[in-house]
Amino acid sequence: MESQDRVHASESYPLAVLLAVVGGFLDAYTFVSRDGVFANAQTGNFCRMAISLANGNWPAALRYLVPILSFVAGITLAMRIRVWFRDARLHWRQVSVLLEIVLLGTVSLIPVGMMSNIAANVVVSFTCAIQVESFRKFLGSTFASTMCTGNLRSATETLNRYFEDKTPNTLKKSLRYYGIDLTFAAGCVFGTLMTKRFGTAAVLCCCGILFAVFLMMFERPEE
Repeated sequence: MESQDRVHASESYPLAVLLAVVGGFLDAYTFVSRDGVFANAQTGNFCRMAISLANGNWPAALRYLVPILSFVAGITLAMRIRVWFRDARLHWRQVSVLLEIVLLGTVSLIPVGMMSNIAANVVVSFTCAIQVESFRKFLGSTFASTMCTGNLRSATETLNRYFEDKTPNTLKKSLRYYGIDLTFAAGCVFGTLMTKRFGTAAVLCCCGILFAVFLMMFERPEE
């Protein structure tokens, strides 16, 4: 019987770091090339939708509702993938990553324009939802690869716990969380530079990173 201390490759820390790079990259990509929108998290869209409703601007409210619904659909699909591919030869998270690659490859083909940017942002929101639902832990710790707030809270909470118990593993866990947020920021820098240089095609960089993630999940579980 396999030890309970063994962690599947899909929950390894190096894999979480790569996913955080993708998350930061996509935030920078949609902001730089797709009308200044952050497509990873939906808090901003909820606020903008509510403000539009308060101002009686129904078309604008509907525009912000679309990516929210897309995010909901992405979460739902990721949950279905887990059920549909439970007994498949590929791990179900690998299927999620392959779908992400296809979706982001499609985004690279969508030209710049008001309506086309909305479509691109909807697809990115859908993709990020699949990723954040499929990859929710590293080494048994809950995290999010497409946003920073929860990771920052966990890092700071764990750091304060270390000051109380002085346990080395507690400090290591805190630093890992801070590392995820720093990696997310590095992904934003990388995404900004690549998008300024290559335009909408820059998102293909994420496809390459995700393919590396796909291959890493063939590794055996680690202690």
